[in-house]
Amino acid sequence: MPQEQHYLAGLDLAGRRVVVVGGGSVAQRRLPRLVRAGAAVEVVAPHTTASVSAMADTGELTWHRRRYAEGDLDGAWYAMACTDDAAVNAAVCQEAQRARVFCVRADAGVEGSAVTPATGEHDGLLLGVLSGGNPHRSSAVRDGLLDALRTRTVADPGEDVRPQDGGSRAGVALVGGGPGDPELITVRGRRLLARADVVVVDRLAPRELLDELPPHAEVVDAAKIPYGRAASQDVINRVLVERAQAGKFVVRLKGGDPYVFGRGFEEVLACARAGVPVTVVPGITSAFAVPAVADVPVTHRGVAHEVVVVSGHVPPGHEQSLVDWEALGRLRGTVVLMMGVERIELFADALLSAGRAADTPVVMVADGTMHTQRVVRSTLSRIAADAADAGIRPPAVTVIGPVAGLLDGDGSGPRNR
Repeated sequence: MPQEQHYLAGLDLAGRRVVVVGGGSVAQRRLPRLVRAGAAVEVVAPHTTASVSAMADTGELTWHRRRYAEGDLDGAWYAMACTDDAAVNAAVCQEAQRARVFCVRADAGVEGSAVTPATGEHDGLLLGVLSGGNPHRSSAVRDGLLDALRTRTVADPGEDVRPQDGGSRAGVALVGGGPGDPELITVRGRRLLARADVVVVDRLAPRELLDELPPHAEVVDAAKIPYGRAASQDVINRVLVERAQAGKFVVRLKGGDPYVFGRGFEEVLACARAGVPVTVVPGITSAFAVPAVADVPVTHRGVAHEVVVVSGHVPPGHEQSLVDWEALGRLRGTVVLMMGVERIELFADALLSAGRAADTPVVMVADGTMHTQRVVRSTLSRIAADAADAGIRPPAVTVIGPVAGLLDGDGSGPRNR
């Protein structure tokens, strides 16, 4: 087994010239991290991938559209030879050697003066693994270390809720849990949940994740907080603030995305008024994810150019309603109705009265992404009756518009799984 002899160091490339020779798939993989590090990246290649070209178009790097020539490394701090021509890569490394510029040779790593480690990030840490020229081994070890850090199998005593601020661990993380399936929470959301001292959880959050919490974690079931809807939100806000002020790290675990009909910003404002630091972790919104798993795209080329997400917690005509149902009836695109099961007949009638056709396709998905998921395919004039016949109960997402009929329209799409 070859012995790793490279000296692993972190280079500050911010504002410094880095030359990448070649614009193919290898360069495409390497460039984003160089750009993120603030390097003044220049690519020398007659052709590039579409992704590299787009980075040049947006000003993230400079693309010299020609072949490599002697002198291209003048003034460079770091270089990469990433072409598919071994002779060109060798020439780049030879120039780098003469100019005393460290150079990575992608096609033969041991022949360059530097090598690219298998890298990964975890909450402010950048990990790099070298393995004596065996990239598969270094990648496997890198992945194992990241998994261990994320599951806390390997301790990270320096981890912090807001590492960029250098603050204390106490505070609140507002985490979107996604549409229901526990595997659809974000990586960051799951990592913060594993650190929680207190978890305040919604009824529609992925509750299976609570079984993974550390033994000391306190779980507060927000669905059981009494005193009615408005008052219960005040109590939730108070729980978040008081636990955080007591030195606890509190995760507010919500279904979907916290800012899509989730009252998440009310909780952020309450914490801000109390001086409690808040980290917001967006979640996959049920408005788009649930239709997707039922084979309903909320947009489709040539079919829908707009999507309107509407809350159904109050009916049309209610004094508290902020929805212009007349305008929605005149639209031709997609309406995604949340919390609309119990009043679906009223919503359908409002759209019909405003001009939507009676045969407009409608799909209602209950318990989306869960093993209990149920799908009803109908039309605007029939959806209330069909949903009642199917015994559909909340939570459910209703999609109204031509996209809801695409699967039935040509018979060539995927079937519900």
